[in-house]
Amino acid sequence: MPTVSVKRDALFEALGRTYTDEEFDELCFQFGLELDEITSEKAIISKEQGDAKAEGASDTVLYKIDVPANRYDLLCLEGLVRGLQVFKERINIPRYRKIVLAKGEGQRLIITEETAKIRPHAVAAVLRNITFTKERYDSFIDLQEKLHQNICRKRALVAIGTHDLDTITGPFTYTAKAPSEIKFKPLNQSQEYTASQLMDLYKTDSHLRHYLHLIENKPLYPIIYDSNGVVLSMPPIINGDHTKIGLNTRNVFIECTGTDITKAKIVLDILVTMFSEYCEKPFSVEAAEVIYPNGKTHIYPELAYRKEKVKPEYINKKIGISETPSNLAKLLTRMCLKSHVTGNGNHIEVEIPPTRADVIHACDIVEDAAIAYGYNNIQMTVPKMYTIANQLPLNKLTELLRLDLAAAGFTEVLTFALCSQEDIADKLGMDISATKAVKIANPKTAEFQVARTSLLPGLLKTIAANRKMPLPLKLFEISDIVVKDDSTDVGARNYRHLCAVYYNKNPGFEIIHGLLDRVMQLLDVPNEENGYVIKAAEGSAFFPGRCAEVIAKGQSIGKLGVLHPDVITKFELTMPCSALEITIEPFV
Repeated sequence: MPTVSVKRDALFEALGRTYTDEEFDELCFQFGLELDEITSEKAIISKEQGDAKAEGASDTVLYKIDVPANRYDLLCLEGLVRGLQVFKERINIPRYRKIVLAKGEGQRLIITEETAKIRPHAVAAVLRNITFTKERYDSFIDLQEKLHQNICRKRALVAIGTHDLDTITGPFTYTAKAPSEIKFKPLNQSQEYTASQLMDLYKTDSHLRHYLHLIENKPLYPIIYDSNGVVLSMPPIINGDHTKIGLNTRNVFIECTGTDITKAKIVLDILVTMFSEYCEKPFSVEAAEVIYPNGKTHIYPELAYRKEKVKPEYINKKIGISETPSNLAKLLTRMCLKSHVTGNGNHIEVEIPPTRADVIHACDIVEDAAIAYGYNNIQMTVPKMYTIANQLPLNKLTELLRLDLAAAGFTEVLTFALCSQEDIADKLGMDISATKAVKIANPKTAEFQVARTSLLPGLLKTIAANRKMPLPLKLFEISDIVVKDDSTDVGARNYRHLCAVYYNKNPGFEIIHGLLDRVMQLLDVPNEENGYVIKAAEGSAFFPGRCAEVIAKGQSIGKLGVLHPDVITKFELTMPCSALEITIEPFV
């Protein structure tokens, strides 16, 4: 969940009253939010960097509020205050409107066909005659950053650019050029750079280096010019310094470029609805015309209102309450969803404003009604369906075995379900194709490339990380492994395995063998032909002649033995080790 930091005093001033910390915490809960932390800038710096660095920092109290990830309208002070004021019925829901100027008078953004293969979409709008203060300006910048990290997916889907309209002249052109052909003075820099030089410059920038990969390997870079050739921005990396906005800016040109047109439209709508209240005509936005390569035009922002109809009995049934249609409409209106009863009370007509892109289904409307009603006010009832919960037999067996293995002197570990290909193949002397491993399509790190097909690598890595502990090390784990299985609907299947290792100056095969006997005794499996037997076998991970296959209930359930020296050294271990790994599913 995104966390919004707001100054307590500024928040209370905007709300028109003060609250104690407990009262505001309760208000947040009623509205479906959570007051996560009460802190200050000085406390944050002191905690992260030490008291010395915190000298001179502000003591202003900050409220850190957790906001649902899909409530983009609550990511800034303006939206938060507006939502709370409507919720407490102190103000009416504002009506957002766009002003479309006569043909040729409004701003135009022309998209060229060169952008098609890199960032094909763009939308734009103008905040006309806006008044900034230091607090409003900071909130405006902070909201852009919050949107970039949230719905924009770190600028991969959408990148926002805001510009002082009085410093540039339209129409604007959104195109793409070779890096060597792009040269401009980037934001907060003192000289001009080519796009290639900018990439080198920002590779050491703690903030911007995270976005370079989005375009650096592309033959063309996206760029936006005005009619005089002045660079507005090179999305999604940096804006031009020429169009930098400040406290004296009166007219703001906003452009959003990206790979997802739906997300771009939502981002533009949120940005203009949140800050249009500071315009000379509150909650009004000047539209801009976007001209596509095929000649088609579109007016943005859309600021689209839509209407949905829901049945009162549907809302009551889903929540478990029995409110009248008029009361339900009132509850929804408190959540910025203007509603009224239609017909003979059979339906409630709900108007979805452009700020509520999270409402996409009737269940979203029901959720807002439940929040406004108050979850604590819903009467607890016994479910009408008669059900008895019970533990899965496999999990019950796992829990029983865990207790007894611990009683046998072994220590339980829990390792990652994902590992590297090297762990389950190369280090165990196997080929990756023979493991039937499920591979991750886009692994973020070499440590998590495949789902594990054996618990043994995880235990050996645990020993390697604890080599300084006194010997012997006796570890076990009972968890799932994953292998490919074409007979299942998902193409893979889980198996519950038990794995144990003994690491000491001597192999201790008899310790592991004794543990197997104890496990079989607990499972009431006799040591005979009708029960379980061990037979000499070969395994790539085991020392030749020191490996056995465990046969139980007429099938092979696993192996035990002394690990091969090559396996031990590949896991950075130096002493002998014996291991046991079996599946416990046949005993359920």
